[in-house]
Amino acid sequence: MGPLVLRALRLLADGRFHAGPEIAASLGRSRAALSEALKGAPALGIEVFSVPGKGYRLAHPVEFLDAHAIVGALGPAAARVRLTLLDEVDSTSTRLASLAQAGAPSGTCVAAEWQRAGRGRRGRAWQAGLGASLTFSMLWRFEQGPGQLAGLPLAVAVAAARALERCGVRGVGVKWPNDLVHDWRKLGGILVETSGEMSGPTAAVVGVGINYRLGEGLASRIDQPATDVAACGEPPPSRNALLAALLAALVETFERFAREGFAAFRDDWRARHAYAGRRVAVQAAQGPAEEARLVDVAEDGALVAAFAGGTRRLTSAEISLRPIAEAAP
Repeated sequence: MGPLVLRALRLLADGRFHAGPEIAASLGRSRAALSEALKGAPALGIEVFSVPGKGYRLAHPVEFLDAHAIVGALGPAAARVRLTLLDEVDSTSTRLASLAQAGAPSGTCVAAEWQRAGRGRRGRAWQAGLGASLTFSMLWRFEQGPGQLAGLPLAVAVAAARALERCGVRGVGVKWPNDLVHDWRKLGGILVETSGEMSGPTAAVVGVGINYRLGEGLASRIDQPATDVAACGEPPPSRNALLAALLAALVETFERFAREGFAAFRDDWRARHAYAGRRVAVQAAQGPAEEARLVDVAEDGALVAAFAGGTRRLTSAEISLRPIAEAAP
């Protein structure tokens, strides 16, 4: 993403028509350079209308992230968060992992307007567009070893669901081990990457992606049914308010998880479990899918499922889930 296209889109962010000569003059560039720069907008998930005599207008307004607004809305958590906003990055988690290796403290957070190579679970790409998503990562340092943090993605999912609900987005469910769903459609995802000694301490880089306003083009690139915040709440919360709520909820969650582990979040996770008691297809890393019924989640975050041969504990590294339609009564 070139700097000129982002500067132009910021001038158009209010969704109103702006004359081409005025935008070009504000940018200190020619109208031809402006026109060429705006050709890059569709690659960012942005649709720009050009109407002779009126100028340029975005199909939908874009709320850019504002560090002052976010930090001002954090409340007591502001003392624990060190926020960096980037226009563009390969991956917020990749950037934050480098900062963690350099000694960055707990609460360091990187959020980006645009990710070139966002990552999801098991190497999948995370689809995001400018203003269409919230993509950020937060570092937290735990005294425990990585083996004691297995339930952390589930606790983060609970925290994110609570933050969304506080911002007016109701009916958010969780799908084991790291998805947020609404009406069976994916609303967000979580990726936790840890590094450290076996017995601790551990640095956890927690990446979160929330679909905010996808648009048809971006939604078509997602390989599963998806939804966004704009479709779940009316009116949707601002991106800045939502990011502040998410960061505050994560700080609270990390501090409690360090003291009490996943057991403190287990009942809340169970209450939000979108697939509770349902038959699912369990796909291991290798081999055919198996049918099972979901039974529970264990105190360490493992999923408990009933197969034809008996009940088994499953870990995030072993399976993926897809719902199987229940037979009609």
